[in-house]
Amino acid sequence: MVNSIIYEQPLNERVRTFLRLEYLFMIVNHHVTRFNEWDNRTTIASLLNIADLVSRSDIKTDLIKELERHSNTLAALADNPNVDRERLQNILGNITKILESLRDTSYQPAQALRQDEFITSIKQRSTIPGGSCSFDLPRYHHWLHKPVEERISDIKQWHGDLQTLYDALRLTLHMIRNSATPVMERATSGFYQKPIESSTACQLIRIALPKDSKYYPEISGGKHRFTVRFMEQNSTTSRPVQTQDPVEFELHCCIL
Repeated sequence: MVNSIIYEQPLNERVRTFLRLEYLFMIVNHHVTRFNEWDNRTTIASLLNIADLVSRSDIKTDLIKELERHSNTLAALADNPNVDRERLQNILGNITKILESLRDTSYQPAQALRQDEFITSIKQRSTIPGGSCSFDLPRYHHWLHKPVEERISDIKQWHGDLQTLYDALRLTLHMIRNSATPVMERATSGFYQKPIESSTACQLIRIALPKDSKYYPEISGGKHRFTVRFMEQNSTTSRPVQTQDPVEFELHCCIL
């Protein structure tokens, strides 16, 4: 799917939170290895958003439950002659290793951020538009001009205790995304609807369209069905409308 754009729609609150968390980690991972003032600001702002999201839901427990469920599902395939047993054991070993780290009662994601007084002072101003500028937070301004080595050390400390969480999140979403068998579908007049079998725990809908497609999908769904409307917008100044053209697309219903 190198030449495709993937659009995703979670069908439950747990996966919705996972995807938001992944998005924040992607921002951090992009900026964390760069050390000018603006990359540092973006890194810290995103780390604060991750800490806030972690504090508002029990991400750690949710990831443990998901990984345990995936481990049980995969373990049941061990006697299937069509399964690559070596690869399966490697995956199960990786899940076990991450679960051991998550279950450690001493592991509290984002604790380093929450307990840091300097980070707390930035967080208190972050809800104000422009609240972290130099005259509001001279201490922050001073930190941003410290030697690169000192800033690297601090950022590694704040970022480090989130690594286990990120590893668990990345593995969970990888398994969910790869649980689907892609099929080609056709939307009549830009509209597509499909029921979800009650025995199928569909967690995530993924739609692939060519990068040069003039359409994008708006996906909505729940436990029993999902719908897709393919939209087009000729200009940013005009409202998008549902196309009346037939649209062919690749559909992934992720059921793990």
